[in-house]
Amino acid sequence: MQDFLKKVFNLGLGVFSVTKEKVEEIVKELVKKGEVGQEEGKKLVNELLEKGEKTKKELEAQIEKIVKGIVERLDLATRKELNELKSEIEQLKEKLNK
Repeated sequence: MQDFLKKVFNLGLGVFSVTKEKVEEIVKELVKKGEVGQEEGKKLVNELLEKGEKTKKELEAQIEKIVKGIVERLDLATRKELNELKSEIEQLKEKLNK
């Protein structure tokens, strides 16, 4: 049953964000039904949460890479570039006012 739960969790993780409370609730039900032991349940919660955090970070990195690619292809200015332009404009205004 533990392997089945891990597979289901891994399958849905890419699409849904699973909260710690939800994972604990699911595992608590498995313990209640006698499908996993108390200690095994605690270990399972930790494993699933760690896997979820790792997957979340990987997904965020992939999304960031995709967005950066889109920004480059569309030739959009980045926040850094806009801030640099603002700074240059302010410097030019100061020179003009002198």
